[in-house]
Amino acid sequence: MSTLEKLPVTVVTGFLGSGKTTLIRHLMQNPQGKRLAVVVNEFGDVGVDGEILKGCAIPDCPAENIMELANGCICCTVADDFIPTIEALMALDPRPDHILIETSGLALPKPLLKAFDWPDIRSKITVDGVIALADAEAVAAGRFAPDVAAVDAQRLADDSIDHETPLSEVFEDQISCADIILLTKPDLAGPEGVARAREIIAAEAPRPLPVVEVAEGAVDVRVILGLEAAAEDDMDARPSHHDAPHDHDHDDFESVVIDLPEQADPADLAARIERLAKERNILRVKGYAAVSGKPMRLLVQAVGARVRHQYDRPWKPDEARQGRLVVIAEHDDIDAAAIRDILTSVPQAAE
Repeated sequence: MSTLEKLPVTVVTGFLGSGKTTLIRHLMQNPQGKRLAVVVNEFGDVGVDGEILKGCAIPDCPAENIMELANGCICCTVADDFIPTIEALMALDPRPDHILIETSGLALPKPLLKAFDWPDIRSKITVDGVIALADAEAVAAGRFAPDVAAVDAQRLADDSIDHETPLSEVFEDQISCADIILLTKPDLAGPEGVARAREIIAAEAPRPLPVVEVAEGAVDVRVILGLEAAAEDDMDARPSHHDAPHDHDHDDFESVVIDLPEQADPADLAARIERLAKERNILRVKGYAAVSGKPMRLLVQAVGARVRHQYDRPWKPDEARQGRLVVIAEHDDIDAAAIRDILTSVPQAAE
């Protein structure tokens, strides 16, 4: 790559648990000759996604090409975190051919695109494309508002009031900003669910967008890299609920980190996470657990009451067998003591 060429960057956005990390892991393992670098923007102070990706590093995308930003969303920490990280990746030898940015599941993509307009990096990089992942089952079920049909009816009946929830705004902004939509987990949604999800996405998109069904992150690199969208120069075509100046924060969401003792049974832990989602309206749980008698670490990922767990790697000799889970919910649903009580079965301390 000529030093005069702009380095392409692909922004991977999508709601919580939509499969962003799975997609990037697939791209890393199937780069088709491209030297990739990855920036992971976590929500919470446990770098689960970055750790997963570093665990599957290969020569075309070694561990040193994977960087994590956990001090808040990228677009809110441009000068302190984002620009130095991009500059560090560009200084690698050999230089990456393409940078992938995995946003937090709570991130609004358009403010991030505005960060690419900073003079320090505008002349050096370009946004090749914005890829939005949408969980087919969740979209089809209308989980981005308590009752999507009722909210739409109320909004049509009275334009002076806004019945949108923060979750729906995140979803709509991600769709509006995208160049291509990846509809994930189509097997869980079934043909009718996939068809309904496509209808919802088409209704929300400000322009016709290609929608590709993807299972387990398996998509040809050529489909989503090399779009040459130059999204930083195409902002007006990407409307947002948050286009007003300074209208961007994440106060609607909060996370709490729970330390876990060794677990006797992964199924019991999964049942407690399901209970947590149902009783406390938890959006996302991700992290690790130690299982008694097992040399492997248990990776835990949950979207609502849908829990997945698998052993990902052996515990390192110098590692404490200590589990940690990041729990994410809307601000009003976060009660650290109640969450800890359910996940650890320790009685809540008396006030």
